[in-house]
Amino acid sequence: MFKEFSVNKIEENPFHLIGKQWMLITAGNAKSFNTMTAAWGGFGYLWNLPVTTIFIRPQRYTYDFAERNDFYTLCFFDRKHKNILTYCGTHSGINHDKIKDTGLIVRETDLGNIYFEQARLVLECKKIYFDDIRPEHFVDRLIQRNYPNKDYHRMYIGKVIKCLKNEKES
Repeated sequence: MFKEFSVNKIEENPFHLIGKQWMLITAGNAKSFNTMTAAWGGFGYLWNLPVTTIFIRPQRYTYDFAERNDFYTLCFFDRKHKNILTYCGTHSGINHDKIKDTGLIVRETDLGNIYFEQARLVLECKKIYFDDIRPEHFVDRLIQRNYPNKDYHRMYIGKVIKCLKNEKES
C-alpha cells in the first residue's frame, strides 16, 4: 500500500540512493511504456521547485518514451530487488518484456504514469527542462572515460509532483 508524503520528508542520502542502490526511470502510460535502470541523476531544489535530474542516452529505448511524454517516474527498491534493477539495466525493452521477465507489478498514478508495486519509494515528475550534454562544455577528462562513442546523454529536469512510500516494503 502506497502512501503519499511530502518531498521534504525524504531523509535518505541521495548519493547512496541513486549511485549505489540505483533506480528505475519509467516513461509512458499503461498502453505503452518502458523502464530502464539508472545510477546517474540527482534531486534537490532548482528554480524554487523540488526537482529531479535524469540522464538518458539517445540510443536507449526509454529515450523515445521520455521524449513523447510530459512525465516520468523514479522508483527506488530495497536491496532484495537488485536482480530486477540489474536485469532492467542489461536488457532492452525492444527485445525483452522486462515486466514479464522480472515479475514487476505495474501500477498507475492518478495521472496515468507508471510505477511498480515492489518499489519502496516513488517520485512522480513533470518534465520542465531538457538539454543535451555537449562535449565542448567539459572542463575535465570525464568526457573521454564516459563518452568514448560520443553518445552524449540528454538531461531532463522534472518537478516532483508526488512522492509515494510503500508501507508494505518499509
